[in-house]
Amino acid sequence: MNYAYNQQNNPFEEVKRFFRQGSALTVLILVNVAVWMLVQVLKVILFFFNNPDGNAAGALAMHLLALPAAVQLLLVRPWTLISYMFFHVEFWHILFNMLWLYWFGRIFLEFLPSRKLVFIYFLGGISGGLMYVLAFNIFPVFAAMVPVSFALGASASVMAIVTAVSFYVPGYTIQLFLFGRIRILYLAIVLFVFDFFMIPSGNPGGHLAHIGGALFGCVYIMLYKASKSSGRGMSFASLFPFLKNMGKKKPEFTYPGNPGRPVSDEDYNLKKKENQKKVDEILEKISKGGYDSLTKAEKEFLFKTSTKR
Repeated sequence: MNYAYNQQNNPFEEVKRFFRQGSALTVLILVNVAVWMLVQVLKVILFFFNNPDGNAAGALAMHLLALPAAVQLLLVRPWTLISYMFFHVEFWHILFNMLWLYWFGRIFLEFLPSRKLVFIYFLGGISGGLMYVLAFNIFPVFAAMVPVSFALGASASVMAIVTAVSFYVPGYTIQLFLFGRIRILYLAIVLFVFDFFMIPSGNPGGHLAHIGGALFGCVYIMLYKASKSSGRGMSFASLFPFLKNMGKKKPEFTYPGNPGRPVSDEDYNLKKKENQKKVDEILEKISKGGYDSLTKAEKEFLFKTSTKR
């Protein structure tokens, strides 16, 4: 199934409309920008107290917010496993991270609910941070760097979102300057391969974090798609079947609109598959002819299905 991202004629109006919506994606971007702005304000304040280069502000922010590679420091600053994914120092660093988050976050929300965007952002960032810490403490090549190495930035979280949506709708295409239309799946694969081969370069910690985030996004969305095809919702309990129904009576399902009539797991799953197939057909019709091409019945079915997510 192919989808395409069509750029609006007035991008500034589109951005204004996006921030007025106050979605989860908007909040993630605003929190990142707010933290960066606070660090910059602190630099200006310290400038007036004979710290013109802002080193004191940068050192303080690094101490409080960045993720240390040293396990001893991480144990006394456990919050940095979360705070590092909202902390940027350089302007260009946060600019490019927020642009990627905005572009792919919007594509993500076309197909998946906002709660999954937030979930993947946080868990992808944590996975990237753990990949960075583990690699630096396992491989001898990083031994001399561990005491002075810190990770910062939303890149791992962003890579998790990019990879997740790319594997969820692999046929989705975007317009790239000089390259024309390209599937986002190919773009995600290229980014992963690039990060892998760039590990020996000047920023191994950053590339390792990107890989950790990307692996989480890929694994999570594959499990999610498998759970959808089987008709069962995905949760952490689904990863541990022996714990899922411990001490619980096996539930009985009922068809929507027909309460009180129990059905078997097989019938329930079949109904779920039929509904998902119809949703996919409607989405494909939207990608070809737009939302207005749908019939009244199709619009009502799509609305009812989306409210149950």
